[in-house]
Amino acid sequence: MRFVRRLISSRLNPFVLALLVSSTPPVTADDPAASGLSFAQLAAVREVVEVAIAPDGDAVAYVLRVPRRPGVDEDGPPWQELHLVGAGGGPSRAYVHGEVGVSEPQFTPDGRYLLYRAKRGGDERPAIWAIPVAGGESFRVLAHDAEIRTFRLSPAGTHLAFVAPEAESEAREEAAKKGFDQEVFEEDWRPLRAWIADLPPLPPPPPVPGADGGAPPAPRALELEGSVRELEWSPDGSRLLLTLMPRPLVDDGYMFRRLHLVDAAGGEVLARFDNPGKLGDFAVAPGGEHVAMVSAADPNDPKEGRLLVAPAAGGELRDLLPDFEGHVSHLAWRDRRTVLYVADVGVETVIGEVDLDGSGDVLLRSGGGPQAPVVTGLALSRDGARAALIGETPRHPREAWSFAPGQPPRRLSDSNPWLGGVTLAEQRTHRYAARDGLELDGILLEPPAGDGPAPLILMVHGGPESHVRNGWVTSYSRPAQLAAGRGYAVFLPNYRGSTGRGVAFSKLGQGDAAGPEFDDLIDAIDALAAAGVADPQRVGVTGGSYGGYATAWLATRYSERIRAGVMFVGISNKMSKALTTDIPVEDMMVHTLYEPWTRFDFALERSPLSYAARCRTPLLIAGGTDDTRVHPSQSLQLYRALKLIGQAPVRLVRYPGEGHGNRRAAARDDYARRLMRWMDHFLLADNHQPPPWELERDD
Repeated sequence: MRFVRRLISSRLNPFVLALLVSSTPPVTADDPAASGLSFAQLAAVREVVEVAIAPDGDAVAYVLRVPRRPGVDEDGPPWQELHLVGAGGGPSRAYVHGEVGVSEPQFTPDGRYLLYRAKRGGDERPAIWAIPVAGGESFRVLAHDAEIRTFRLSPAGTHLAFVAPEAESEAREEAAKKGFDQEVFEEDWRPLRAWIADLPPLPPPPPVPGADGGAPPAPRALELEGSVRELEWSPDGSRLLLTLMPRPLVDDGYMFRRLHLVDAAGGEVLARFDNPGKLGDFAVAPGGEHVAMVSAADPNDPKEGRLLVAPAAGGELRDLLPDFEGHVSHLAWRDRRTVLYVADVGVETVIGEVDLDGSGDVLLRSGGGPQAPVVTGLALSRDGARAALIGETPRHPREAWSFAPGQPPRRLSDSNPWLGGVTLAEQRTHRYAARDGLELDGILLEPPAGDGPAPLILMVHGGPESHVRNGWVTSYSRPAQLAAGRGYAVFLPNYRGSTGRGVAFSKLGQGDAAGPEFDDLIDAIDALAAAGVADPQRVGVTGGSYGGYATAWLATRYSERIRAGVMFVGISNKMSKALTTDIPVEDMMVHTLYEPWTRFDFALERSPLSYAARCRTPLLIAGGTDDTRVHPSQSLQLYRALKLIGQAPVRLVRYPGEGHGNRRAAARDDYARRLMRWMDHFLLADNHQPPPWELERDD
C-alpha cells in the first residue's frame, strides 16, 4: 500500500473542451442515416452510467461512458469520463476525460473535492484519486497492493473503506513465474476483505504539486468470516453495513450474500440481517436506528425487488410495500423515517417515498412526457431535498437528471445532441393476451414509413428475471431503432417470468422452461399479425442469454414460424448448461427448481438441441470464447448438430476473449452488423444460402 500525491492533468482549455463534448457522428439531410440510426451512430452512442450529488445538492457528478470508434481507436471497452454539472442546469464540464476508466465518484463532505476510482498515471491496478471541484488536476490519494474493487468515503471525510482481495503470497507468485500456474477450479480464490484507511488531509484546492500530507498508517483489514462484496458507512461513521458471502464466487454472490452491520474500529459483527434471497441496494437511516434493503421475497424469488426494513440492532425484516406489484431497484433515506425509492412497474418506473409506518406516495411516474424519464439510478443530497437521477426516454439514452419532490425533473446532460437530427421510429407499449388469457406487454417500434404489414423482428430479453422498459431500447445486441429505420417492425416482449410486475408474475415460468413463457412469443407474433403490424411470413427472432435460448427454441421447435434467427450467448442443451454455468445453485433455486440429474429426460425435452432435426430456419449463432455463464459449448453443440443435419443455413461466430456479452468496440460493431445482415438477407429477400462469411463494414 502507498499514499501518493501524483498530479495528473485532467482538464482541457474551454475551446478544446467544447469540441470534445459536442463531437458527434455527422448527420446531414441527404444522409441515409437521417432516416434511422446507422451502424456508426449506433457504435457512437454515449450514456451516463453513474451519478453522485454534492452534499448541499447544488452539483451533480456523473460518469459518461464513451465508446471507442471501431476500426479507428485502439480496440477495447468504452472509456468512462467524469463530468460535473450544476443541479439547476447549465453547461456540463468534463473533469476527467479521454482514455480513462472512471467509476464511483464521491464528493467530500465539504464539497470541495471529488474522489473516484481509476487506473491511470502508471497505476498497476485501480487506485483512488481526487480532483478539486473548483478546478485543477487529479492526484492519487490511495493505492493498494491488490485491486480495489469498490470504496466509500466516510461521512466525516477522514477514512476510506474499500474492498480488495488478500494479496497473493510471494510463494505463489514465485511458483507462477516458474510455470506452476495451474488453476484449481473454484478453490484457489483469495478472500475479499473490507479495509479501513485513514485519509490524509486534502490540501486546499488547487493542490500544491508534490504535497503529500504525510504518510498515514497502512490500511487495516477487518477480520470477518467470508468475503465482502459491498459496503456503506453508517451516518456517524462508527459502523459499516456490508455484505458477506462464503466465497468470492458468482453463485455465492447471487444466492448467499447476507447483510451485516459491523464495528468500523474492530470489525465486530453487531447485527446480521437474514435477507431471504438475492440482495440489492441497502443503506442505514440518518439516525442510525434502522436499515433498509432491496431483497428477494424468498430463496426462490428470481429477482430482488422488495423494500425491507429492520432495526439496526437486528430483528425481524419487514416489507414496507407488501402489496406492491413491481420491483424496487434503488433506495435512499430522506430522513430518519422516510425511504425514497425507485421501482419498475410494468414498462415504466416510479419514484416514491414510504414512511416506516407504511404510508407514502408516488412522487414521479415515467411516461408522462419528455420530462418524465424512465429512472435507472439515484443519489440523494445530505438533507434529502434533491436527488440526482439516471434517466432515459424513447428518444435518448441514459442521461443525468436532477429531481426535487414536488417539482418536475430536470435533464442536466445531453451526451448525444446529434440524435436530434436522426428520424427515430415511434415507440409505444403494446399489450396482448396470451393463449391462456394472461395479459402481456412489450415495446413496439414500427418503421417510420411503411405500407402494410412489415417484416417483424422479435428481440427477446434474457434473464428471464429482467424486462424491457419504455425507455431507450437500442444497443449493439438489440439494434431496435436501427432495424426500424430499415423497414422492420420490432417487438421486445415481456413474456411471463419477466420482472416489473411483482414476485408472483416473475415466478410464472419457474420449473417449466420453454413452456408457456415461450408460447407467449408465438402469441405475440399472432397478435401483431392480427393487428396488421407484422407480416407473419417474414418473422425473425434474436436475443442473448435466456433470449438466446428463446431464439434457439423458436428456430427449432417452431421452425415453421420463424424465417431467420440470431442466437447470442444462448442455451441449446439444458442438461449440460446446468452443469457448466458459473451459477448452478442460482439456476436450480430460482429457475429449474430441480436438480438436473434427477430430471434428465425433462431437461433434454426442453432443449433446442432435441429439435434440431426440425430446423429449417437459417440460424446465426454467436458468443464469446470466455463465457462462464453460458459455456461456449452450448453454441458449438447446436451449430454442430445443425451443420451435420444440413437442412438449414447455420453459422457460428466466436469472439475471442469476450464473455457473456461483448465489451470491445470491434466485437460489438461486428455483432450488430452480422445480426442485421442476417435478418436483411433472409427476411428482405428470398435467399436460401447464407451471406458471405466475411463482413464488409461500409455504413
